[in-house]
Amino acid sequence: MGSTGQQAGRLVDYFAVCGLDIATGLKPGQFSGDTDHIHPLLRGYKSQVLTHYPSIVDWNPFDHDGVNMLCMPKGMSLCTQRDKRQPKFHSFIMTKEDGTRTYGAALTFYEIVTDLDIISQLETLQIKYVDFSRRRKTSTPTTPSHHVVLESLSPKIERRIISSPRRASSPAISIHSPKPRRRMTPTSTPTHSARHFDPKKDKLYISKCICLILQVPFIQACQKFLEQIYDAVKSQAPPELPLECYIYNILYEVPRPPPGRSMVFSAISRNISCQRPSGSELPLCDFSMRQMFQLLGVENVIQLFTCALLENQILLVSRDYQRLMLIAECISTLLFPFQWQHVYVPILPASMLHFLDAPVPFMMGLHLDNTMDQTQILMELPNQASLCYVDIDNHYVELPEDMPQLPDIHQLHHDLCEVLHKYHISAEPSSEPLYVPSTSQTKTTNTIDWSKLQTELTLVGSTGRNLNLETGIETDHDSSYFSSPSRGESPTSSMPALPTKQDILRNNEIVSKVAAIVQRTGVIQSISEFEDSNSNTDSEQSSPTDADMKLDLDELLFGAAIREIFLYKLVGLLRHYETFVIQPMTHSLESWIANREHMTNFDKTAFLSDQPEAYLPFLSPFTETQMFATFIDNKIIANWEEKEDSLRIFDARIVEHFPASAPQTPTVEIVPFTSEAESTIRMRARSIDYSAVAPHQLASLQPDLADNSQNSHKPGIFPKLHDEVLLKQPHTPNNTRHRNSAQWRRKDRQQQHSEHLQLDPQEREQYIQQAKRGNSQQVQLSHYDQVQTNWKFVEGLLKECKIKTKKMLVSKMGQEAVELGHGDVNRSGVEENTLIASLCDLLERIFSHGITKKQGKSALWFHLISYRKLREKRGDTDYSEKPVVVPGWDGSLRRRNSSSQAPELIMYPLPTDLLFDMRNVEKMTQIKTDVGHARAFVRLALERKLLHKHLQQLVSDYELCKRKYKRYSFLRTEEEKEQFLFHLLSLNAVDYFCFTNSFTTSVVVYQVIIIHSRKFQSMTTANAYVIVAGEIAESGKIPMHKGSSQIMFEHSNLGVLTTIRIGHDNSGLSPRWMVDSVLIRNEVTGHMYRFPCGRWIGRGVDDGSLERLLVGELIEHPSDTEEPARGMSTPPIPSSPSPSPSRQIKGPMKPDRDMIQEMLTDAVNSIVKHFYKPEKERGHLTVLLCGERGLVKCMEYVLQHGFRSARLFRNNFFVWDFLEKVSKYLDSLDCDDEGRLSSQQEKRARRTFCHTIDEINFGAHMAGKDGKFQLLVCIGIRDHMLHQWLPLLAETPVATSMYDECSFFHSHSALDFLVNLLMQLEEFTITLESSITKGLEL
Repeated sequence: MGSTGQQAGRLVDYFAVCGLDIATGLKPGQFSGDTDHIHPLLRGYKSQVLTHYPSIVDWNPFDHDGVNMLCMPKGMSLCTQRDKRQPKFHSFIMTKEDGTRTYGAALTFYEIVTDLDIISQLETLQIKYVDFSRRRKTSTPTTPSHHVVLESLSPKIERRIISSPRRASSPAISIHSPKPRRRMTPTSTPTHSARHFDPKKDKLYISKCICLILQVPFIQACQKFLEQIYDAVKSQAPPELPLECYIYNILYEVPRPPPGRSMVFSAISRNISCQRPSGSELPLCDFSMRQMFQLLGVENVIQLFTCALLENQILLVSRDYQRLMLIAECISTLLFPFQWQHVYVPILPASMLHFLDAPVPFMMGLHLDNTMDQTQILMELPNQASLCYVDIDNHYVELPEDMPQLPDIHQLHHDLCEVLHKYHISAEPSSEPLYVPSTSQTKTTNTIDWSKLQTELTLVGSTGRNLNLETGIETDHDSSYFSSPSRGESPTSSMPALPTKQDILRNNEIVSKVAAIVQRTGVIQSISEFEDSNSNTDSEQSSPTDADMKLDLDELLFGAAIREIFLYKLVGLLRHYETFVIQPMTHSLESWIANREHMTNFDKTAFLSDQPEAYLPFLSPFTETQMFATFIDNKIIANWEEKEDSLRIFDARIVEHFPASAPQTPTVEIVPFTSEAESTIRMRARSIDYSAVAPHQLASLQPDLADNSQNSHKPGIFPKLHDEVLLKQPHTPNNTRHRNSAQWRRKDRQQQHSEHLQLDPQEREQYIQQAKRGNSQQVQLSHYDQVQTNWKFVEGLLKECKIKTKKMLVSKMGQEAVELGHGDVNRSGVEENTLIASLCDLLERIFSHGITKKQGKSALWFHLISYRKLREKRGDTDYSEKPVVVPGWDGSLRRRNSSSQAPELIMYPLPTDLLFDMRNVEKMTQIKTDVGHARAFVRLALERKLLHKHLQQLVSDYELCKRKYKRYSFLRTEEEKEQFLFHLLSLNAVDYFCFTNSFTTSVVVYQVIIIHSRKFQSMTTANAYVIVAGEIAESGKIPMHKGSSQIMFEHSNLGVLTTIRIGHDNSGLSPRWMVDSVLIRNEVTGHMYRFPCGRWIGRGVDDGSLERLLVGELIEHPSDTEEPARGMSTPPIPSSPSPSPSRQIKGPMKPDRDMIQEMLTDAVNSIVKHFYKPEKERGHLTVLLCGERGLVKCMEYVLQHGFRSARLFRNNFFVWDFLEKVSKYLDSLDCDDEGRLSSQQEKRARRTFCHTIDEINFGAHMAGKDGKFQLLVCIGIRDHMLHQWLPLLAETPVATSMYDECSFFHSHSALDFLVNLLMQLEEFTITLESSITKGLEL
């Protein structure tokens, strides 16, 4: 029968019953596949929707297949009286094509089978199974013990698992070996003898399901109603009214509470309450957060929450349907304001197992039977690297590989643990069974479980009397402990009266013995303590409705607190998101939707540039997720339509937690506003808004039908309901509908009146007068008040500027600032990126204060655009880049005069006009918003140390400020403006790389200049190239133009430059090339780097190197007072025209041993200090290793010291020649007795040394001998082998013949000094840049 739209506001839409159709009989499940090898009692059988009421409702058509599939996902199951038959509740969700969701609450229980045809069919299936097992046993003599057949799986999955080549692997071994071993739930397949059904001795039971379908997920209320229905069915006495009355009541007479309201309705034995959050609160979630934390624990919940935010594939596995639904819904709820946008199937039916192969993000729940091996299931899943596997029953979560952590995860963990401790919940997962029906009461006090005690007395009592009644064992009227009703005996007729608890305590022998033992331990003084405690328990249980409501209230309060904490976390991460939303230019929603795929809606680059570096691994992939894109789309759609509730609440939380007037830094601790949510929930629970009509005798239920229903009551069997009663929906006149809505409005007035009564008389009168005036009269401030208010704003902005600039200086100076007294030792770990983002916020507020008309989201960028337009109007736009001028050098590369003194090289700096920086910022195509452009401009100016100069240039234009700003604005207060600029000038004292390190994908122009020796100024005829490497990337090989010493190239941001490789292919008539140094300038930031060389490049000269690795140093910015033409002059060039004598073993004066030891000690100490500094304060390790006074250079001095005259050998003998001779000698030791008798440590040091020498000679063929020595030292330091190689070198006859007695190799004390000093570096993990080990894999 159809229904009208007037009932669209009722709590429940449908009541349905699923189970066995007697006419159809036992048929295998539709997706069970071949089940001949499975015992009939373990199979799943096809179920049907037996009945549902009403037949259909207009707003929610009934889905027969969907309801049947989700009520009994694996079909009906059979069991005997020997099996456990507790009822099990689970909820489910159905998603329609339009995205709307319908919820279901289902209770599955077992009914005894009395139909002889069904029993006969089972016997036939058993016979076939036994015959099949016998034939299989004869055809297959042995079967592996680990071969487990999965029940109720689709043929596809079953076939995949059986044919798996890895099925012999141990189930205890994790799929990913570095991760902890997964704990698997053991499978328990009963033997055939235990499973065999004997119709003469056994009783057969089959599962049946009763279900409620509803649109708003009041799951807890529905669970309680269904459990009370089941309690009435299994009860010995029939309920007070026929079941049709209770079902009719919840279907047609219990309304759905409006938002912000609470309601109570009556069921069979107890009242049930529920409440619905208002529009300003978090949406309804009627799933227990408490149970989620008990199942998984805090750490696993946080990790699972992170996986969901990053849209990983999530597979939930459990042997309980409700646990699957619970975890899926709770995690989805915690994502608020975001929504899971991909495949969402909390309970995966057998027909949808192929969804596990989907290459898209999903959140699915897989139910395991007792015969299913979850190890094999996991091993067969594809894409395990991106899969989050959640074993709910074993409290285990296996994360995807390389998953980034949630920012500030420790603070989130701490906040959650505080809430858990408040509600007496452990932060670790519980090891106890967690499925507890809502009707049972959990006690934490020291009381006796009387049902268990009475059961034990029944089984082991010496009197032989059966002391157990209904409460002793689970109500099973067909078990061997009770008389069978089918034999004409009443289940309770032969039972003696149940003795009282006091009688059992005083008179039972077993209890007396137990009490005596407990009394001796000192736990109790006498048995009367138990009598008192249990009498108190009886009194506590006298009001089950109040106890239920208290538990429900605790669940709501705990869930609200947990959700507020997670929401506060997301608010903190995304509190500035609105600034970077790119608003569309179109004025039509239809036009925007049509072009949505071709538009960028969020300025990700600018947003990430403002975040702390530690946040980027998480925020970068999160901003690429579908849920974040949908969230931004909804934000833009709100320009034309009303905001979605989730977006409105989230934006309101940002305003509450991070008001615009508060400093926007993470150091501000704001406690989540959980108290307001708790007070609202308590108020609704304390003052129920509406009481629904109680169940009553139905007029449509004839008296004879009602009597038949009561008389035909059979305990444990769900009765056949009367369709003519439940299908006939009540007629609801319009006045009744208006009367119901009037009850809610009346409750509003009563609540408002009660709030007014709590006010003081003066406050109440003020409230009434304000209500009478309305909004027509607004408070008018006098001119004096306006001036004072604006003056306070100006003072606040100036004070904040002073605080922020000081924080930035102290943070950048680090320990030096502490020593100077400008900070404390326990400095806050606020990152540089966050402080600069905070400065950008301050500048925006300063340029917004008193503005007459703001266009766009950024007042600073709007002011910059206006300034440029004014300059263009005046004709003052000469900000073109100056060319590099090299006096004394013409295009033919000939010297201008014959003087022996080479001309001085001079490079002009980049323009310092702000229009030049604006042009570079506008070239950054990855920035889409005005706010992004403004922040990039501030970062660039700060890095160039021009922020003070640019802003001074802006605010000094009186004409522009007068036209754009009001008189009281900050930019028109002369004294405060000067102080503001002075604070910004102090930032020039430190170096920032905030632009270089933030915009890693922007394209940058680099200029390279090769400076030749003053004596050998000719260019090489070979094909030269350079390879530039920085902290972010490496450029690759960049060819130089023949005959040119200068080149410019474009590349994505390389970061702070560290090394370059310069070389050629040794072609042409005169390939030799004498390079003094290389200059490289970033044409955007103006940073200049010098890479000293002073060596020949070419075969047959110097050490024969065709490629050299040069380590760079940053040249300081020129001061503003220096002349531009002299500002970037090159450093002095060494006077010696020949290669540095320190590079060769021959030569004049060399440092003595003491000086070498001192230099080496300084080099090692510099490396040690490098690792003990905070990561942000460390320099470049490459400079400490390969720089001019680095460790490599000091080791070269060590090996040069005491070397005999080069005349005994040959000219230009290098250290590498000595090392190659030693390598040949050590290779020969493995063939004689001396080598075989060496210790394992000596053998290892010898083999690694020879192997490293061979690999360097093979892989670094372009490097010269000094370059190969540099590589050997770096690898020896990295692998912590250098201090083991030195004694090995000293013991060889090669060292004896080539070094004097004064060398380090011939002095035991000097050699011990070297070894002990280098051993200090063993505790550090040294990572070499790829530019150092280029072309070599070791």
